[in-house]
Amino acid sequence: MDGYRLVFVGGMGRSGSTLIERLLGELPGFCSVGEVVHLWRRGVLENELCGCGLPFLECGFWGEVGERAFGGWNRLDMARVLGLKESVDRTRFLPALLNGGCEDGTVGARSSRYTELYHRLYSAVAEVDGARVVVDASKHASLAACLRRRYGTRMRLLHVVRDPRAVAYSWAKRVARPDASPTSGEQEMARYSTPRAAVQWMAQNASLDALARRGVPTLRVRYEDFVADPAGEFGRVAEFVGHPAPSLFDGTEARLSVGHALSGNPMRFRSGPVDVRADHGWREGLAPWRRHLVEALTTPLRVRYGY
Repeated sequence: MDGYRLVFVGGMGRSGSTLIERLLGELPGFCSVGEVVHLWRRGVLENELCGCGLPFLECGFWGEVGERAFGGWNRLDMARVLGLKESVDRTRFLPALLNGGCEDGTVGARSSRYTELYHRLYSAVAEVDGARVVVDASKHASLAACLRRRYGTRMRLLHVVRDPRAVAYSWAKRVARPDASPTSGEQEMARYSTPRAAVQWMAQNASLDALARRGVPTLRVRYEDFVADPAGEFGRVAEFVGHPAPSLFDGTEARLSVGHALSGNPMRFRSGPVDVRADHGWREGLAPWRRHLVEALTTPLRVRYGY
């Protein structure tokens, strides 16, 4: 893998993955880069804010990464990159990506070209940062499936799950995106209806389970377990990704450095002490009919995961 290892943080959004990714970035030799899947549009085209607070194209870290990976961001044909992304990194392509139906077909060829972009990017990140492990919290199962075709068992998958009722409640909220530029097409974080959130929760988690069954080294982390015992659960995560280390926590508090994570939860802008606490607002805020609908649509995996 050209001197670096890859940790991919997968799962349905609003499950607490941003915090875990940020904490991994505090380990020696680890560089967390946020949701790289959105770098092409939100970073290169729309110049949204990096986790360090600077616009992407003004950030020295990402500027150097772009030079080493591609000879500069302006050398990329972004229409081609985004077209390639749309042609393979979508939920509808997961059956072919997971089941080997594209080994000699066009989906397989597109996947190879698509993941070459990520390989060049990750290699440059490792070189610029001096990291031996790159952490990508893109979450999307379709991207994880593409990367599995390139890296196989050399990729470590952290599968983060949360109670689907809490996830559906979170996806219904209106939340401004502080990283959005004035020209960004997304001034607020995406919102899903209750049934769509439930169906997406099932699709994403089932697909990540399928990757584990196909041999990708995987550790499942439940949000509820993490907030109940952050030091213990993070120790388990660190051991899985190859860095058993003293806990970053003092009780339930950890300290975060300024980083260069892209996109995702606004907490990526946080630095300094952060106290890990459970958010159970959904128990009061989720209407009973919505709760019952989510429970009905997610029963198989919800029960399997202990919810």
